[in-house]
Amino acid sequence: MASMKDIKRRKSSIQSTQQITKAMKLVSTVKLQKAKGRAEQTNPYFNYMYQTVSSMLAKSGNINHPYLKSGESTKKAVVVITSNRGLAGGYNSNIVKLITGSDLNKEDLLIYAIGNKGREALERRGYHIELEDSAMIESPSYEDAAALCKKILQSFSDGEIGEIYLAYTHFKNTVSHEPKLIKLLPVEIEAGDVAEDTDSNILMNYEPTTEEALDMIIPKYVTSLFYGALVEAVASENGARMQAMDSATSNAEEMISDLTLKYNRARQGAITQELTEIIAGASAIS
Repeated sequence: MASMKDIKRRKSSIQSTQQITKAMKLVSTVKLQKAKGRAEQTNPYFNYMYQTVSSMLAKSGNINHPYLKSGESTKKAVVVITSNRGLAGGYNSNIVKLITGSDLNKEDLLIYAIGNKGREALERRGYHIELEDSAMIESPSYEDAAALCKKILQSFSDGEIGEIYLAYTHFKNTVSHEPKLIKLLPVEIEAGDVAEDTDSNILMNYEPTTEEALDMIIPKYVTSLFYGALVEAVASENGARMQAMDSATSNAEEMISDLTLKYNRARQGAITQELTEIIAGASAIS
């Protein structure tokens, strides 16, 4: 059994750690409320943007446009959104597992890392980091998403990459976050993308031309998905960190209770031993 001094030292150390985890939980809770409100405000717009563009393209017939067909290059750009800090449970590792466990060939991937944790983990596993931007996730803005979109679309148009993917954490609610890997370009049209209350036989007409319209619409569509993913990722990160710190605080409380019990038992044992020695000494004298 550990000595009273060792138990007391460990208890003091755990109490200090508990104060830190409790403070981090409070900070994450405050940040989560702000990020959650922002995600809930922006989420409907980006959902409708996705549905509208998908429905529009599904009713456009056979369009020969660079954004709607794979390029000749086998390279694939993957925008990976993680955090700059840890202590958020499985938030960052789930995104990394999503990439490493996918069917995408590692040799063909160009990682556009938003957040240090994803960059560090994928770099250790031998993935090529094409771009790293840790500042973007700290305070996401539509302008940052537009600049990233412009850079990636330029590489897509130049034939340097053939496909574009996005890996992020979808924010469902405070305790539920879902890592997602979605394909952005070329746009894939599915049968269910046409709304049920519309006639799928009616083709979409464009003014002035199909090419000019899509040259304007698709970049805005991709930018919107980038920005929506950034906003949801921030909310998910703070939700995950709040949960992790709450669990750590509860675990620390259990450990402190257990150590308190052990300390009292050790103290009782020491007192009993001293009394026994005193009694034995008195008996020997008498």
